[in-house]
Amino acid sequence: MSTSTETSAADRLAGLLAEHARLEQELADPAVHADQSRARRMARRYAQLAPLVETSRGLDQARDDLSAARELAAEDASFAAEATALEQRIEELTGRLREQLLPKDPDDDKDVILEIKAGEGGAESALFAGDLLRMYLRYAERRGWSTEVLDAVDAELGGYKDVAVAIKSRTDEGIWSRLKFEGGVHRVQRVPVTESQGRIHTSAAGVLVLPEAEEVDVTVDPNDLRIDVFRSSGPGGQSVNTTDSAVRITHLPSGIVVSSQNEKSQLQNRESALRVLRSRLLAAAREEAAATASDQRRSQVRTMDRSERVRTYNFPENRIADHRVGYKAHNLDAVIDGDLDAVIDALASAHTAELLAAGS
Repeated sequence: MSTSTETSAADRLAGLLAEHARLEQELADPAVHADQSRARRMARRYAQLAPLVETSRGLDQARDDLSAARELAAEDASFAAEATALEQRIEELTGRLREQLLPKDPDDDKDVILEIKAGEGGAESALFAGDLLRMYLRYAERRGWSTEVLDAVDAELGGYKDVAVAIKSRTDEGIWSRLKFEGGVHRVQRVPVTESQGRIHTSAAGVLVLPEAEEVDVTVDPNDLRIDVFRSSGPGGQSVNTTDSAVRITHLPSGIVVSSQNEKSQLQNRESALRVLRSRLLAAAREEAAATASDQRRSQVRTMDRSERVRTYNFPENRIADHRVGYKAHNLDAVIDGDLDAVIDALASAHTAELLAAGS
């Protein structure tokens, strides 16, 4: 690592340690908690910085201990082994600190809105979209997250043509940091229930993951919205209710259209649709900013291109494969039941390695 890079890292560390100390002091002030939204954001940031502070303090302590062990080893050889162990400990903590100092995605601590859309494959694609929804709901359950289906368009033979779900953390854990790599085209290979000859078919569904925007992130001018209401309907056009409670919102400047029909009241559907709209507008703003950033940043964004087929679920072979990082495992039955951590860890590790390589 160059001297300039080391200086930059040291400056960044000093700034983050100072920020942690300032937040600790401010959160101890009862007046701060009068604004619950602000206090919650500060508490999240404080929790986000805690692991870095712990690593930095551990590294300082290990360096002090190593200095003392070396002095003692000069007089008593039995301390040499302790010095060697401390050297290994320092190397481990230095690597961890280097990772923790990498620039953070500003949305990592946000909740998410996850949308799944049936694609190629007709009825089988809609069934697969339902399987993906169940997979993510089970994963959320395993992590202790809460979920709320915001909108769902059922398919005639089961599954979904389109479904959107909000996933929220009950703690300070950032959900975007775990699910942001899930966006893209997911492909399934299996014998559909509609296949009488036992042939394996390939179909696909699209997954879109958005950091859920808070009202302070995106300002939506009511004059920029066209709001239409219509009657909710289920599979085959069967009426779900007899009032025009479903809502479709068009954001006129961007052309983004969102709808919601899952709730019983027009007001609730309007709020659900606005949540999705705000998140899509935030994502669009992030992408626009990324497009004007450095070549390095743009290349990282391209790896998350939603048009790419990111993952294949092969049921006959019980195989899961993520094509972006070459991940393969023969535990599809467990993955489809929500055991996603190994796949997500592989993607997160590859992304960290990319950033470290770029930084060095």
